[in-house]
Amino acid sequence: MAIKYIPYFPNTLEGQALLDNFVRTKRILRYRDNDKVAERIERGMPLYEMELTEKVGTNPNENLIIRGECVSACAYLKDKGITVDLVYIDPPFASGADYAKKVYVRRNPRVAEAIRQAELELDIEELKVFEEKMYGDVWDKERYLNWMYENLMAIKSVMSDTASIYVHLDWHIGHYVKILLDEIFGEDNFRNEIVWHYTNKMSGSTSPHDFVCEHDTLFRYSKSDECKFNVITEERDEPVKQSKRVKVDGKNMRARDEEGNIIYELSVDKKVKDVWTIPYIASTDSQRVDYSTQKPEALLERIIKASSNEEMVVADFFGGSGVTAAVAHKLNRKFIHNDIGINSIQTVRDRLLSAKSEFDVLEIKDGVSLYRNPVQTMDKLKSLILGLRNEDALDKFWEGSIVDTKYGMMPVYLPNLMDGTTRLLDIPLMNRIIREAMPDLPDETKRVIIYYIDIVNREEIDKFIKENGNPLIEIEMRDLKQVLDNVVVEDYAEWKLSETQANLFKGWMVEITQFHSDRVAQKIEAINLKGEQQVLQQLAKGKEKVFKPIIISDEGLETIEWISLDCTNADKSAAWHSDSEVKIDKLGYVIKNGVKTNEFWDACIHCEEKPLRMKIRNICGDETVYCL
Repeated sequence: MAIKYIPYFPNTLEGQALLDNFVRTKRILRYRDNDKVAERIERGMPLYEMELTEKVGTNPNENLIIRGECVSACAYLKDKGITVDLVYIDPPFASGADYAKKVYVRRNPRVAEAIRQAELELDIEELKVFEEKMYGDVWDKERYLNWMYENLMAIKSVMSDTASIYVHLDWHIGHYVKILLDEIFGEDNFRNEIVWHYTNKMSGSTSPHDFVCEHDTLFRYSKSDECKFNVITEERDEPVKQSKRVKVDGKNMRARDEEGNIIYELSVDKKVKDVWTIPYIASTDSQRVDYSTQKPEALLERIIKASSNEEMVVADFFGGSGVTAAVAHKLNRKFIHNDIGINSIQTVRDRLLSAKSEFDVLEIKDGVSLYRNPVQTMDKLKSLILGLRNEDALDKFWEGSIVDTKYGMMPVYLPNLMDGTTRLLDIPLMNRIIREAMPDLPDETKRVIIYYIDIVNREEIDKFIKENGNPLIEIEMRDLKQVLDNVVVEDYAEWKLSETQANLFKGWMVEITQFHSDRVAQKIEAINLKGEQQVLQQLAKGKEKVFKPIIISDEGLETIEWISLDCTNADKSAAWHSDSEVKIDKLGYVIKNGVKTNEFWDACIHCEEKPLRMKIRNICGDETVYCL
């Protein structure tokens, strides 16, 4: 449950146009109580406990990587009095697309040396690879706009008076969000509509009746007229002859010589305008980190240079691949990276470690033990709730139903983990269930089941149900966290710990001898089964199709992506301190403490001091801590 609610004031600026096709998140409820109309308004950002999960370096700039929802992250920043000077966000585009991470099975370290000795050329296409869905960008417009409104209001509450925000969208929903931005920041604080033009990205439309789309749109707004802005220039294709300009009595005038002739000079630079031609990241680009929504560093470099100075705080609340934080660090800015997905946190953490950055990794303890990301958790939940089945006869408000011998079909409500407004079971949500969802249920319905993650006041809600509910339909409330506790299954590992002295290096070595991830195994089994079914379907059509199944060795070391040793803290619940770490890239080469090498992994990791804890990340991104 939230510790408290941090106030912010989602009031419309006077005189602004309003988008009138959705209801803004304000948690407003009107209901009758003793023949009087009662109104309850709850405004604020939920503040949860924050856990320090890892500390990298001394972090004098107080750089932050936060895992959790945007609104909750802003609540934490506001409670701590932290303001940001520049915001860039690249939120979901409401495009209807699914975004996936490519997962590579690593090479077996037991045969890595044989591969090296045979001098075989490594072909990336030969690697076993499958995709893992990170999140689904599937929204109806009203829910998306309500969600964006709440996020933008929360972000505005932590922006400094001189701050600017860049909101990166495309044609799917950008025109709607533009009106929201006018409402939230004020039309007078709209600064630019920037067109990011690229020519090396696959178009979303292949219709011969449409123009090919080769751009995204960035809306730039400021908090006030005092926003920070630096003029950015770029090199011209060819130098041009221009008259020299000088200031005379405060006016911009042409410079002249003693005889009154205009002075000309060659100009090799020009001011950057609002159409930016910046290539998308090529598949072979060294900055690519295999993150589906990754943006080029050149794009963020231009934004950060234009709207901030050194030592200022740059924040990205939908941080994704971590390009904002990485470029901010490179340009000597402080950074805050926030994202709800664990893959984002791992990607930016590893990326910043390689860049020699220092930072704290925080996790918002909102009562939800996310599997890896909200989409996977929601899918997993459906299989964990015993008896839950799809029910076409029910409205989409209900996730499905459970059939009981006594009560018959019992509709089931599950909070949407991708929408933070549904996690809290309070009177406004219960009112919606009673007034909007339950009247449309079949007449024979005797009981409904309501799962919740967080609840305001159980006694208050019970009283509300008694006074306002349907006496013919019983409402059973269940704590979803008890189900979520069964979602994460820790991976199994065996190892040997020994003291070593080789090549003048005296220290400790951990050799991994066995590793098994139940979830990775299930994922691979599902991929193999799907491949076999496709082969059978093709054979039935008289076509030949070859499928090579993904096979994991008995040791299972191919399913390890990263290992870290903590020689500082023995307490399993303490913040992680990585004294030594290795990351195995998709070609099987080792990255030692952020430094790339041309060595294959040999199933070992070394450190100078005796390790107390070990953390292993599997290829799908799940991490497990082991006490040594």
